[in-house]
Amino acid sequence: MRTGIVFIFLGWLILFLSAALLLPMATALYYNEDSWIAFAESALIGSIIGVALTTLIKGEKEMGHKEGFVVVAFAWLAAAALGALPYWLSGGIPSYLDAYFEAMSGFTTTGSTILSEIEHLGKGLLLWRSITQWLGGMGIIVLSLAILPILGIGGMQLYKAEMPGPTKDKLAPRIQDTARILWGVYILLTAMETGLLMIAGLDFYEAINHAFTTLSTGGFSTQNGSIADFNNPLVDYIISFFMFVAGINFTLHYWLLRGHPVRIFKNEEFRFYALVTLCAVMLIMTANYFYNTYTNFADNLRYTLFQVCSIFTTAGFGTADFDQWAPVCKLALVSLMFLGGMAGSTAGGIKNIRIIVFGKFTRMQINKLIHPRSVEAIKVDGQKVPQEVIQSILGFLALYVTVFILATLIVTAHNIDLITGATAVIATLNNIGPGLAKVGPACHFGHLPGLTKIVLIICMVAGRLELYTIAVLAVPAFWKDLKPPVPSWHARKTER
Repeated sequence: MRTGIVFIFLGWLILFLSAALLLPMATALYYNEDSWIAFAESALIGSIIGVALTTLIKGEKEMGHKEGFVVVAFAWLAAAALGALPYWLSGGIPSYLDAYFEAMSGFTTTGSTILSEIEHLGKGLLLWRSITQWLGGMGIIVLSLAILPILGIGGMQLYKAEMPGPTKDKLAPRIQDTARILWGVYILLTAMETGLLMIAGLDFYEAINHAFTTLSTGGFSTQNGSIADFNNPLVDYIISFFMFVAGINFTLHYWLLRGHPVRIFKNEEFRFYALVTLCAVMLIMTANYFYNTYTNFADNLRYTLFQVCSIFTTAGFGTADFDQWAPVCKLALVSLMFLGGMAGSTAGGIKNIRIIVFGKFTRMQINKLIHPRSVEAIKVDGQKVPQEVIQSILGFLALYVTVFILATLIVTAHNIDLITGATAVIATLNNIGPGLAKVGPACHFGHLPGLTKIVLIICMVAGRLELYTIAVLAVPAFWKDLKPPVPSWHARKTER
């Protein structure tokens, strides 16, 4: 494995993020906030590291699948390391571990926070929180594929390692063009939501922040009480709609914009996604009515629809403290946490397509017990699912359960109650944000022990990269034939 190309890519990524820091720095200056100094220092540190990595290491001509896995995994770690600096250097978050937790929660679009008071950070830092989620939503790697020509070779390895879901749709022959198309759709939807939120009464700053964190299904808000602080039904419905949209495979949005809406409704995963959303809303609305949580139909629909869309798409916004709802409602929401959105969306979770294939596989096994000689094939959208995809999904589910159990055991070993510990793991592994009990929607993660936070950070990355990308790095055989980077000056001497 050639490490030179890994370091060069990380260098370009750090340079890009250093440039991204200038926008919140300008915002802090505009609002006369001292945090602009922390942004300037962070951008300077990132620029020095980025320039060093891109100029002092010999370039590589090819990226294989091993290099792709390493680049993707370490890109998220490096992004969070740089992204944590403004919080820490400004004093907004005094502990670097807490700052790293907040940054990783942003880039992985998890939305879990260690902050008890959010608004005290100031406009610049709050915008940076939102930007980290927006960049992480479509994926830092996919963004890099769209704008960095250095990645013309080996781009598909990165795309496969980074994009969520068991299938990846190429919309164009060149992977850079596919990335640009997806980002174009992403930017368009962000602009649309920003405009609608401004029409609903939010100012530009609040509108764009919440558009950033809605389309990324991240869930960071500029308000201590999340969306509930606006107390605006129209805002609730607009964000509910765009959360639902963000949970749909972005290739379907592309085909819709191209004038092919039939592709959406013919898609089996979309029909499953829409049906689960509808059933969950009806179930929770019924329970809320009978338990007298909301007796007014309009309020019941408003709060239930919002919370179902928020949890199912793993956005994690809140307009109500659902930890106070009836047990059946909480159980339904926790179940939605596991499902997540569609493959190819910005949502986290297991993904609906895996649930569909696993359900069909289970039904096929039951039918074989009844009819041992029958021959069946699993099909999705009329196409036979390859055996290797089925095996990959079954392996993923087994790995998912293993990681969930191990992480929960470690977290609860720190004298944390089972509901808090288990839902903290669920919230971070599925990139949702809030859990229940002491990490519920009205609480935060700041009180958890340091080691617990480290475990949850690992869960965030593993969940965002869908386990396999991280799991392969733990296999010793993966690191065989490791080749150190070649200094650029040494390469020039060799050429002479």
